[in-house]
Amino acid sequence: MFYQVVTTGDGRRYLHLTTFGSNARVATPKSSQSIQLDAKMAEELLRLLVDTFG
Repeated sequence: MFYQVVTTGDGRRYLHLTTFGSNARVATPKSSQSIQLDAKMAEELLRLLVDTFG
């Protein structure tokens, strides 16, 4: 997984996450999924993770 913080021109911040396929994948490294979370979505994801894993 790769992550970076992206800041827009108007100062909004997003957490950008990218996952990659398995090592056996023919085209490497090629991202499988990318997601960008703002603060509200990050809070919701954190709540879900805590609820799921403690």
